[in-house]
Amino acid sequence: QVQLVESGGGFVQAGGSLRLSCAVSGRTFRNYAMGWLRQAPGMEREFVSAITRSGMSTSYSHSVKGRFIISRDNAKNTVFLQMNSLEPEDTAVYYCAAKYMYTDQLPGTDFDCWGQGTQVTVSS
Repeated sequence: QVQLVESGGGFVQAGGSLRLSCAVSGRTFRNYAMGWLRQAPGMEREFVSAITRSGMSTSYSHSVKGRFIISRDNAKNTVFLQMNSLEPEDTAVYYCAAKYMYTDQLPGTDFDCWGQGTQVTVSS
């Protein structure tokens, strides 16, 4: 397993931007597809975005597509989520997630492990 530590959450007004980071340690980072999940109060955890081991392919949920950008730096064992045009509906705890992959494909929406989460609050 890998250890995941998120950072970059905070409070922002609607229309603003935040950049989340996730530092990964413990195993070979480049063998893992990475993703972001989120959980709003009273809601189930939901998929936000994913990126392949190489970073060549990405996927997004319908609600964030066109506003969020996922990326990774394999030299620094870090994955990012750039969140633009934030809306109050984006308020949630955001979790970095990892899935071991034997090939350079997208992981779908299921992951092997995730971090402790970072709070994002968007005011209207």
